[in-house]
Amino acid sequence: MTDQPFDPQQYKERGRQQWDSVAAGWRKWWRTFESGGQHISDHLVDLAGVQPGHQVLDIATGIGEPALTAARRVGTQGRVTATDSAPQMLALAAERGAEAHLDNLDFREMDAEALDFTESSFDAILCRWGLMFLPNLEQALGGIRRLLRPGSLFAAAVLSEASKMPALSMPMAVIGKMIEVPTPPPGTPGPFALADIAALKETFRRAGFSDVRSQSLTIEFQWPMAQDYTEFIRDVAAPVKALLAQQTPEMQDKAWAAITEAAAEFAQPDGTVAMPSETFSIVGRR
Repeated sequence: MTDQPFDPQQYKERGRQQWDSVAAGWRKWWRTFESGGQHISDHLVDLAGVQPGHQVLDIATGIGEPALTAARRVGTQGRVTATDSAPQMLALAAERGAEAHLDNLDFREMDAEALDFTESSFDAILCRWGLMFLPNLEQALGGIRRLLRPGSLFAAAVLSEASKMPALSMPMAVIGKMIEVPTPPPGTPGPFALADIAALKETFRRAGFSDVRSQSLTIEFQWPMAQDYTEFIRDVAAPVKALLAQQTPEMQDKAWAAITEAAAEFAQPDGTVAMPSETFSIVGRR
């Protein structure tokens, strides 16, 4: 339990530090993650109607998606600007862009709730799995809408409920059976905060978007074996690492072993761990 009120600024700063702390892990695992995530990037680029020559904004780009996908679509006559609040994650995204020989990308460190661009600057705006972490979502959506040219689209992806996203939710569920996991203050954003897609659509409408539509999509994340899944979580899941860091070495070892055992329940006949995951896309028009 917790008696501390939710502080948006502290939450943002802690989030920035946590994302930066696992940037090296994402550098190691981005190819594995994108084997599942690329489908959503492709879908969002299509949903937003991104065309050659467009000016596109990607918010909370993380490892650089869907910015890189959009950059390929807009071509040499277009340009993609990607923002994130975590500089180390932006550095990784820029590395990926350079490796892909994409020179129509700009990367800017920026709070998604305080986007510093001229009104009506973009032909399309994208956000893959970032809206869930915004403390003031309706206000942020209003700011995003103002940056679109009239009639243009904002396409985003958010996660479904925890039970339908085992790749992300399972470690905390396992740990919660072993130790007391602190309850976050009411109103705290998080990975599954926008799983109520009907409520999210209404928030889009209140922010001024029209023609708001959503779709449920199932993707699959895979790892060669259960131990690889656990290594992935150890490298990229900052909240899990922070929680276990407070435990004894013996308890840490026990927790990681339990996570590996739980991951093995998703093993296929060849040993590959495959976790189907539900996500939602949502699109609105200025």
